[in-house]
Amino acid sequence: MCSAPVVSIVDDDEAARLAMGNLVRSIGRHTRLFASAEEFLQSGHLASTSCLISDVMMPGMSGVEMHDRIIALGYAPPTIFITAFATANLKAKALANGALAVLEKPVDPDAVAHWLSIALDVP
Repeated sequence: MCSAPVVSIVDDDEAARLAMGNLVRSIGRHTRLFASAEEFLQSGHLASTSCLISDVMMPGMSGVEMHDRIIALGYAPPTIFITAFATANLKAKALANGALAVLEKPVDPDAVAHWLSIALDVP
């Protein structure tokens, strides 16, 4: 059984999901990849997720709706949203609901490393 922190990545865009997975692994973190909010919620991996990176705009359930559902289930993994459509309202709602950050696409690898460090390296 792996006790290392696991970063769950949820993005409907396969290329973006794989690229984020490669980036997070290059920083030395373990990942799990999911193609939709529904897939993640049904995976059984919610409790073992140390940090969540999610796209906002996805078919079906959005990343923000998924985050709301996770909170309703009693979980609160540090969450980093990524989006090509960052608006002030989206950022305000996500941060007010406990998200760690909202990053705009194309995502800056240094920003991802920074926020993962905050999410996972808290003493």
